[in-house]
Amino acid sequence: MLAEIPILSLITFSPLLGILILLFIPGERGQWIKRVGTAAAFVPLLLTAWLYVDFNQHDSVMPYTEQLRWIHIPLNAEIIQGLDSFHLIFDYSLAVDGLSLPLVFLTALVAAMAALGSFTIKKRWKTYYILFLLLQTGMFGVFMARDLMLFFVFFEMTLIPMFFLIGIWGYMEREKAAAKFLVYNGVGSVIMLFAFLIIVATAGFSEVIEGQTASIYFTGSLPEITANLLGTAESYANMNHPQNPFFLSDGMKWTLFILLLIAFGIKLPIFPFHTWMLKVHTEAPPAIVMIHSGVLLKMGAYGLIRFGVLLFPEQAAQSAYVLALLGLINILYGAVLAIVQKDFKLILAYSSISHMGIVLLGLAAFNEIGMQGAVFQMISHGLISALLFLLVASIYERTQTTMLEQLGGLASSAPFISGILLIAGMASLGLPGLSGFVSELLAFLGLFETMKIITALSLLGIILAAVYVLRGVLKITFGSLPKAYSGIKDARLVEVVPMITLVAFILLIGVYPSILSQPLTLTISELNNFILSATANLGG
Repeated sequence: MLAEIPILSLITFSPLLGILILLFIPGERGQWIKRVGTAAAFVPLLLTAWLYVDFNQHDSVMPYTEQLRWIHIPLNAEIIQGLDSFHLIFDYSLAVDGLSLPLVFLTALVAAMAALGSFTIKKRWKTYYILFLLLQTGMFGVFMARDLMLFFVFFEMTLIPMFFLIGIWGYMEREKAAAKFLVYNGVGSVIMLFAFLIIVATAGFSEVIEGQTASIYFTGSLPEITANLLGTAESYANMNHPQNPFFLSDGMKWTLFILLLIAFGIKLPIFPFHTWMLKVHTEAPPAIVMIHSGVLLKMGAYGLIRFGVLLFPEQAAQSAYVLALLGLINILYGAVLAIVQKDFKLILAYSSISHMGIVLLGLAAFNEIGMQGAVFQMISHGLISALLFLLVASIYERTQTTMLEQLGGLASSAPFISGILLIAGMASLGLPGLSGFVSELLAFLGLFETMKIITALSLLGIILAAVYVLRGVLKITFGSLPKAYSGIKDARLVEVVPMITLVAFILLIGVYPSILSQPLTLTISELNNFILSATANLGG
């Protein structure tokens, strides 16, 4: 039943309906704007939950697909002798599999909780929610797009709203943070577009012969490009030789893989492309950092898997040690610097760098366990970081600071917030029974099969995580309460609901990992077999 309706388009574009309604609400009607904006953010969550439940009823890897012709440009066929027509085609193509579905649900959940967590926003509500919902649409599109140009359009759609959300509603140095965000991510987008255009111009090839008429089509379709790159498309295999103008040499494949690694590594972020992220985490409003840390960083990891590893599996497999070393650097670098920070927001920022390194370790393992660990870590960190920055919003609203030396004793005046902060901290350091433990265990187990020394060194990150998490949490919650904060109140309902919701999912994944692994297993198994078959000749 669900497969018969355009559920993917409904999820992607339902936030735009909220924007349409907001345009007709006067700017001074603040309460109505908040209600409509928040409700619009919840609609995709309901649709995605329905999709997630229904997905498990199918045996197919990709039961939901939507495709329409989007752009068709006839080109000059005279540049290639013997051709009657030459076409450039991009499709509106959406699909979800076990890899993208959990990230779509994560996007819907974190965005809905961030909408509730926007209680710290005090000005220009209408503009804020319009940009917020536009950002939500872009994020959904990134995880569902199956055409390279469509993916790029949705990817870019997330940049402009984020720029304004940081620059207008952030803290003291918000303009600098917004500019740094746009510059770094803009450079990454240019690199990604350059790589995509080369891929379309080479691996996007398909030839159609009807009688005496020969036509060539170049497309951004991800399935066609994947088939062509791996030589599974007969027409491309027959033309895949150096004399052909569309030949993609091994050297060019390496170039494209490195370009994609840099482009998505900036978004992830991989050291040393991380400095922009620190500025965003400290200067953007907490509700927006919930989305940034919880979802946008995962776009980098997702793009690296979907376009880097799966389009160029041989190059990725030969770079396994490099990926593992980059992951190790992220883990230790982020953890060590998190220990010495005095601002709780910076502790969380460096913690994100460290935890995203675990994703790289899972990918570097090149086996099912490691890949599952990478995806589990993406989802787990998304939930935990969103919860932690929601708590940052609550703490900052009451104390007007996140500096550890100015905080303390919060447990006596705000026990609920303090208790949730302790749970979030325990999840972040990987306590068994919480989602962080499952993701880290799978990633380390997967890597241990092939790189024991790097795995052992990476485990130091868990020890260091315990140090910086406990240092921050204990300093905020225990000790003497400063007199200036003696009258603060505990969490309100608008804070309690998203806190409890995020904790519930963190506990659910920790206690019952199959809720995530069930839709993931079939896809990961197929992807792993796909990578193994593509890299089978490396041993020789």
